[in-house]
Amino acid sequence: MTSTSLPSIDAQRTALLVMDFQPAIVGSLPDADALLDRTADTIAAVRAKGGTIGYVRVAFEDADYAAIPETNKAFSQLGKARVLQSDDAVSAVHEKLTPQSGDIVVRKVRIGGMSTTDLDQQLRERGIDTLVLSGVATSGVVLSTLTDAADKDYRLFVLSDGVADSDPEVHDVLVNKVFARSAYVIDTAEFRSLLSA
Repeated sequence: MTSTSLPSIDAQRTALLVMDFQPAIVGSLPDADALLDRTADTIAAVRAKGGTIGYVRVAFEDADYAAIPETNKAFSQLGKARVLQSDDAVSAVHEKLTPQSGDIVVRKVRIGGMSTTDLDQQLRERGIDTLVLSGVATSGVVLSTLTDAADKDYRLFVLSDGVADSDPEVHDVLVNKVFARSAYVIDTAEFRSLLSA
């Protein structure tokens, strides 16, 4: 997609969502360092234009583990193993992407960035109507948040090289076939160019 067919971006009404970039999650990816570097550059570009950075991380406290029912196939085993504890360093936002004062930071206990957080409310309070999605995994937090945000009528962009998945085939299908139904799919360089236009 060329930038001439893309809508303009008002940085003041735009948030870059940086989702599940945590050592426990990113560490399993090939080329994790390159992904983190691209994401850090994109964060810097959004900050320079006065946009909002929203961080989403998955992490649990004791009550969260206890509240996971057996019916939840994705999370019941995770709860039993008590992984991604809230205060564990591997559950923090990756040190290369550390949040700053004024950023939105939410902790979730399910897949989507909005389903168990007040992210939507915080975005609305700032007048945000455009979301740019980056995160791990493409088939997890990115897909779930995209679907939820589309239903909430946000204008959406997905950064094709700012999302990753442990399954390359699933990643490719989502990025190349599915996401374009609800979002503009562009790479980080094209987004930075659009942001500067």
